[in-house]
Amino acid sequence: MTFLKTVSFILFCLSMNTIYAQNLKSYQWKNRLLLVITDDINNEIYKNQITELERHVNGLKERKLIVYHIKKDSYKIGLIENGRWQESFSLYTTYNTKNAPFTISLIGLDGGTKLKQNKLLHCKELFSVIDVMPMRKSEINND
Repeated sequence: MTFLKTVSFILFCLSMNTIYAQNLKSYQWKNRLLLVITDDINNEIYKNQITELERHVNGLKERKLIVYHIKKDSYKIGLIENGRWQESFSLYTTYNTKNAPFTISLIGLDGGTKLKQNKLLHCKELFSVIDVMPMRKSEINND
């Protein structure tokens, strides 16, 4: 009986991981994602990163960027200070592969990781990375 419970639990965990991975895949070809991952929302780099992003909301919108805040057991979307945290145990482990206290990752329109680092990412650098991408150049030319 214990074996059956263990197998059931493992299958449940794998299915939850798939659900959240599919959730991020729904943005493919529509939006870029910026995953701001921390083990503690009081982490100084995390707080400074959010402040930096809040200063450049128009640039984020212009580049079709959606910000995901991810911590060990939950996540929220956007820069609204009082946004609702939703339970997730898989996003943190899936995208914080080095188990660092802070990680920021840029996921492109194609779903690929374009940038990943464990220090503050200034928007000037972020926008420079995005603005040289072929899809972004196409967006600029079509505006």
